Amino acid sequence: MRIKLALISLCLAGTAGIAQAKDPNLGRNLAATCANCHGTNGKSVGGMDSLAGEPKEKLVQKMADFKSGAKPASIMHQISKGYTDEQIDLIAAYFAAQK
Repeated sequence: MRIKLALISLCLAGTAGIAQAKDPNLGRNLAATCANCHGTNGKSVGGMDSLAGEPKEKLVQKMADFKSGAKPASIMHQISKGYTDEQIDLIAAYFAAQK
């Protein structure tokens, strides 16, 4: 019984990843969480950096630096650890496409 439950759980977890990969709006949806600090669509109106139009590679590297602790931050080091590398890539691609 426990083996069946574990197998079912594993299958469901695997299909969740597939469902996310097929969502064409996933990058936009994930990036929406950044709006409070970095502005709608990454266009900051305050003291935070704007993310819109930045090169994807630069944004991915910044997130990796926050995630590893190489770049000091007040909160981004915690936020970045909540995303997978694939999700960070999607977020960076979304912001890079904004003008």
